[in-house]
Amino acid sequence: MADSFSLEKKYADKMIDHGRREAPSECCGILAGVNGRIIKIYQTTNAAHSLARYRVDSHEMFSIYKEIWENGWEILGIYHSHTQTAAYPSPTDIESAVLSGPIYFIVSLKNQDQPVIRGFRILEGKVIETELRTN
Repeated sequence: MADSFSLEKKYADKMIDHGRREAPSECCGILAGVNGRIIKIYQTTNAAHSLARYRVDSHEMFSIYKEIWENGWEILGIYHSHTQTAAYPSPTDIESAVLSGPIYFIVSLKNQDQPVIRGFRILEGKVIETELRTN
């Protein structure tokens, strides 16, 4: 059975809006929840301030991890945008993927009128697409 994830439209819209606000730099953020259901989206600062890479600000990351832990949640996803390229992990994205549990979501804004979100598991350099169901 293929890996799949249910992504509520309101969270997809928030990820796309975040990407548009931060363009041309990449945006980044974290999706937290329980049992595969998103409860909160964290729209974080890209400390790399880059068009081609992202890094969540370390102070924000500490606060987010603390809140997630205190609420008994888990990190369900990590997202970032690609403003000029397709929604597929770049070599830098693959190299930077250190967590094996979350889905890595990529928001492509290459076509501003038709943004695309795709999700991937990245395990030891191997990229496996996750089927996204938007509801």
